[in-house]
Amino acid sequence: MNEYAVFCGLDVGKEAHHACALDPDGRRLFDAELPQDETRLRELLSRLSGHGRVLVVVDQPNTIGALPIAVARALGIDVAYLPGLAMRRIADLHPGTAKTDARDAYVIADAARVMPHTLRRVDVGEEALAELKVLVGFDDDLAGESTRLSNRIRGLLTQVHPALERVLGPRVSQKSTLALLTKFGGPTGMRAAGRARLLATARKANPRGAAELVDAIWSALGQQTVVVPGTAAADTILPTLARSLADTLDQRRQIAAQVEQVLDAHPLAQVLTSMPGVGVRTAARILLEVGDGSSFPTAAHLAAYAGLAPVTHRSGISIRGEHPARSGNKHLKRAFFLSAFAALRADPISRAYYDRKRAEGKKHNAALICLARRRCDVLHAMLKTRTTYQPRLPAAA
Repeated sequence: MNEYAVFCGLDVGKEAHHACALDPDGRRLFDAELPQDETRLRELLSRLSGHGRVLVVVDQPNTIGALPIAVARALGIDVAYLPGLAMRRIADLHPGTAKTDARDAYVIADAARVMPHTLRRVDVGEEALAELKVLVGFDDDLAGESTRLSNRIRGLLTQVHPALERVLGPRVSQKSTLALLTKFGGPTGMRAAGRARLLATARKANPRGAAELVDAIWSALGQQTVVVPGTAAADTILPTLARSLADTLDQRRQIAAQVEQVLDAHPLAQVLTSMPGVGVRTAARILLEVGDGSSFPTAAHLAAYAGLAPVTHRSGISIRGEHPARSGNKHLKRAFFLSAFAALRADPISRAYYDRKRAEGKKHNAALICLARRRCDVLHAMLKTRTTYQPRLPAAA
């Protein structure tokens, strides 16, 4: 970082930022509030550039911090990012306990000056990443909404007709199930419609497996003769919930298509999706959290960041052992975990490794974490060399 003449720390805010600029010796060149305005940002950064090369460091690279980053890049100024947790720990090293924007901006600038290893780069080529950020964030919201609606539907069915829930609950996201719930509601409406109408509706939504689904529904309806209080209300509410869930799932499919289009424009898309178990959504999440992988010198650094590396507990001779990490990037950890689970069916090599861990006595989740940690090593090598997945063939006897 010795090549920089100015270290400008920005404690970003919704309406205004606080900027603190230091020279390599720690002298303040600027320390004041700065409006969230392109003209004022340009004026300050252009003035600081008169001292030499400038490094701008923000504590939030997205949302409210997007404009300062865009202005800095338009002026050809380097940009970095100081994670919030690192900033809080560094702030404890400075005197005083006050929490002000001015103090935070100084901490950010001073960390860039004396502790450059704490900084993270903000990926270039971020047009695609910015679009992915918006699309994936909206998809996460839709996923949460679909889970809420699914649970609500299953809860109502469990309340009024448990046998019917056992049939429809696991299939609640299928088109034929949603079509039946939308048209006929709950058990009373389905029983009144008759088997023939149920079969016709299910086949129109999805011909595959329609007969088996209707047979299971009709058998479940015959297992309960009493009418539980609230059944009439459930028959009224279930069609509305089913329509909302169907709309939400349709939106998720549309968003997935848009994510795939944006992802295809990124040079690392083919590298990520070549790995078994890594689909469009998982690849987008990994790309958003990891970037090109250059911030992680080794696979162990990436595994620790994802929370896949075990944590050692050692104190004298009384406490020893390794335990699963409770920290790490939860979004990245979930992406690795889900891709490892998907690879059990898509990749014989992953399945063999998982089976070996189960044979060693590990439970399902522990074996999956081991597989995810192994795949983390492979993914880091793929990102580092920019090569697609190459399965390791068994050695010849």
